[in-house]
Amino acid sequence: MTQTQMQSNQAGAVVTPNAYGQLIEPATLEIQRILPGPIERVWTYLTDADKRSEWLAGGVMGDAAGTQVEFVWRNSELTDPPGDKPDGFGEEHRMTATVTEYDPPRRLAFTWDESGDVSIDLEPRGDRVLLTLVHRRLPRRSMLVGVSSGWHAHLDVLVARLEERAPAPFWNAWAGLKAEYERRIPE
Repeated sequence: MTQTQMQSNQAGAVVTPNAYGQLIEPATLEIQRILPGPIERVWTYLTDADKRSEWLAGGVMGDAAGTQVEFVWRNSELTDPPGDKPDGFGEEHRMTATVTEYDPPRRLAFTWDESGDVSIDLEPRGDRVLLTLVHRRLPRRSMLVGVSSGWHAHLDVLVARLEERAPAPFWNAWAGLKAEYERRIPE
């Protein structure tokens, strides 16, 4: 089952998360994915540095609110081949975050001073897991576009890893998503 295939909600109705992130407030992005479970497996991909580096960024994370983590992105190492890296991107990017909530295996939240707050909620759905990511306090449209396309591309890699299949070349996927979010996010 892919990220856009259907699942049942609590009332039994069939719902399909939109593959694209949605602005739920002017400076807040929400993006969802349906992932293969169990929930504990998905949790390790959020919190274990080695697993997280397979789809997002490495960096050892403490297991309590108030701890810090230095996220280390090496996007060219996420897929083979990596795709065509756009001009202006280095081989590595680092940002320090503070964990604000750590509730295994259901909720992880952290803050980046310069680029907002992120919460990731996991909800079991049978043998699947609904991941809901919310990124708040994105101060400019350019940041909304970049963050939306970034989270979308990274979450697509996560889906592929959890489904045990090769993800699409990261940089090419990101570039296409960036163009799409430029069209989707209002001026």
